[in-house]
Amino acid sequence: MNPLAHQKNNQRQAMLKFILLLPLFFASHTYSMSLDQDSVCPKHLEELPIQSGGRDKPYEVFAKEALKFISGKKSLQNLSAAQVICLLSFESIGRPFETNLPVKLEHIKTKELLSKGGDFLMARELVLLTDLIRQELPLSKADKSYRKDLQKTLSKIELYTSLRNGLAWTLPIKNKKQINWVPFVEYMGQERVTSVNSEDPFAYLFAQATQDYQSIKGKDYLLERHYFRAQYFTWSILVSLLAIVFAVALKGKPWVFLSMSLLSILLQTLGITLRVLISQRAPITNMYETVMFSGLGALIIALILFFYGRRHLFLISGLAYNILCLMMMKFANNMLDPSISPLVPVLRSNFWLSTHVTTVILSYAALALSWILANIVLFKQAFLHTDKNETREQTQLIYTCIKVGVVLLAGGIILGGVWADYSWGRFWGWDPKEVGSLVVLLVYTAILHGRYTNWIPPKRFISMVSAAFLTVMMAWFGVNYILASGLHSYGFSQGGAVFLTCYTIIHLGFLFIASFKLSRKSL
Repeated sequence: MNPLAHQKNNQRQAMLKFILLLPLFFASHTYSMSLDQDSVCPKHLEELPIQSGGRDKPYEVFAKEALKFISGKKSLQNLSAAQVICLLSFESIGRPFETNLPVKLEHIKTKELLSKGGDFLMARELVLLTDLIRQELPLSKADKSYRKDLQKTLSKIELYTSLRNGLAWTLPIKNKKQINWVPFVEYMGQERVTSVNSEDPFAYLFAQATQDYQSIKGKDYLLERHYFRAQYFTWSILVSLLAIVFAVALKGKPWVFLSMSLLSILLQTLGITLRVLISQRAPITNMYETVMFSGLGALIIALILFFYGRRHLFLISGLAYNILCLMMMKFANNMLDPSISPLVPVLRSNFWLSTHVTTVILSYAALALSWILANIVLFKQAFLHTDKNETREQTQLIYTCIKVGVVLLAGGIILGGVWADYSWGRFWGWDPKEVGSLVVLLVYTAILHGRYTNWIPPKRFISMVSAAFLTVMMAWFGVNYILASGLHSYGFSQGGAVFLTCYTIIHLGFLFIASFKLSRKSL
């Protein structure tokens, strides 16, 4: 063959190969080069409907919960939670996430095992220690809190790995009049991305998923985004604090602090109502929700008793306890998880859940009011001056709160027994939570009986009521955070042992000092 003709033939074949490979090259180029932060994670991604944990939810909520669970942080190196989780998920299609994600270690023994005492360990390093954690689990049976923290650490590794594999969350695809859910890694497959005629194919696909979902199911899922952004409970802290200030400063104008109290109740009721609409259940299935409901319940009970007796101290006590609960909800997120999770099967009975748990929590709220009042009276008696008439009146207020709490608690225990018979086939099983509630009932019933029969002298009644609340804290928090066992384990949370220990030490210290001062006064 003529060398010139041979050269031209080679050029034709090279050109043909180039033309055939050009679409593939263009697709590959688009697939890799488009993976920058702005095009991959656009602003409207926060409204993207996704499915995770068996529930439809806005992507923004999922991303914040996921990052908070893994690292205990709200953002990472100037990236929002939505961007971090988004970029981490894109590892499943070949885009490495250059920033290493820190994982928060909570239990002191977990820290010693994995990071030589450090609070954080990088996720990629932690994944390599999975086998070590699993080997440690059988050895940690004696220390239940340590065992639970190891299990939680494994859950963090599992979530991190699932995110990197693109399997942690699914996106909607419209199929006639139905929605099908596919994992992120499948939804963002190369074939789908390269078929999109857009400069930003990923942003286009996210927008398409949102449009598909909303065209069939509407925008109700965005209610959860509004709930977390509105911060109704945070605003309630400010309103309740102002109500106490007005109650003390403007005693002659009760309508001012009454209005502020009602506004606080309205804000909290609105927040709880939204939570009920989102979860489709009563808001009393975990520690966060019981604290939330207890604070509101105490304020409502205090308001009712205020209208009944026109005593400012009732409402001030209710506001004080309400603020304590709201502060815990705001700042104790490692102990109280604000996320909304699906119910375990045994709790999927809204009637029993709403009646039994609500009644018990309201009883704790009433007893908490008696505790606040008792501490106020005890402080006045020990460090300030009070006359006998004032003390007698305040003692009667405390006595009223205890009566309300005992009646509610007895009813709650009976309702719980009926539910237990319905769910587990037995009325009473000496479960730690059951025993804790019974101990509380017996202690406060004994105090009521002692006060009624004068078996407990008036000067001892106040300090006994204050001390008795330790039984409530043990039944409410101690069973969950310290004993960590029993059939009520679905309500357990991590952490809290330090909080309960500090509370007990401070409370007992206050009782000891106040009793010492009172004994010196009587000499």
